[in-house]
Amino acid sequence: MTTSRTYVLDANVFIEAARRYYAFDIAPRFWKLLIDQADNSFVLSIDHVKVELEKGKDELAKWAKNDFHECFISTEDDEVIAAYRRIMIWSQGQAQFTDAAKAEFASVADGWLVAYALAKGCIVVTLEQFDANIRRRVKVPNACQAFGVKYVDTFQMMRELGVRVG
Repeated sequence: MTTSRTYVLDANVFIEAARRYYAFDIAPRFWKLLIDQADNSFVLSIDHVKVELEKGKDELAKWAKNDFHECFISTEDDEVIAAYRRIMIWSQGQAQFTDAAKAEFASVADGWLVAYALAKGCIVVTLEQFDANIRRRVKVPNACQAFGVKYVDTFQMMRELGVRVG
């Protein structure tokens, strides 16, 4: 059961952490922390994000497949599908975005991420920033803002959960 205190993580949260500030070899506690928070139903991600992560064929892909696999929740849910449909209609109707941006948004996990959060009352965790003037991409925060979905970055999520890596 998800609540307003459940955080749903974007692929970029995992990717940036693994490649930069929480690399597996220097911050293994961060990855354990994600699993612990998921075990307590505070953190999760979605099946579409898992697919994106597994394309990497790296340590992150292995971790997603072996350690976090149960924390990727299916989006095959009537509420989520209905929310996704609304988000796609919204994105396609925005003259601000290029056709290529709209097509990309429809083909990646981002719309599903926002749809899951909208349907289940979750908070999206993403490293993307809202950009009122962007044309070349439909950013997660832009979709979140359009639908009243709260979003934060990794560090804000950790503060709100009251967890520390060190």
